[in-house]
Amino acid sequence: MDDLASLFARIGRSAFRSRFRLNAKEQDYLAVRGLDTFLAHGQDFIAQRLAPALPLNDGTQTPMRGHPVFVAQHATATCCRTCLAKWHGIGAGQWLSAQEQGYFVAVIKHWLRDRQP
Repeated sequence: MDDLASLFARIGRSAFRSRFRLNAKEQDYLAVRGLDTFLAHGQDFIAQRLAPALPLNDGTQTPMRGHPVFVAQHATATCCRTCLAKWHGIGAGQWLSAQEQGYFVAVIKHWLRDRQP
């Protein structure tokens, strides 16, 4: 797991990861509900969809749009176990520890905080 500055420098060089933006509806949703609400959602999404050693529908479990956390997960490569392995060095086949899950929530928080209206 990288420090956030190093991770975001690498992600910034990825054409795919750099293209993710919150649309107006997602920005409004974030503004109305607040960052803390979405971090709680992010914790739940990570615990349910990424933490298992072999997640159900891995690679397709995170929609591309419809929720600010989903967009943040794709922008930060915290969307599936393949991306966790490639970008964060966390391989499949093992449950994510509480520390690892907390790291991914911090990554999502960093990305969303920079995009708050």
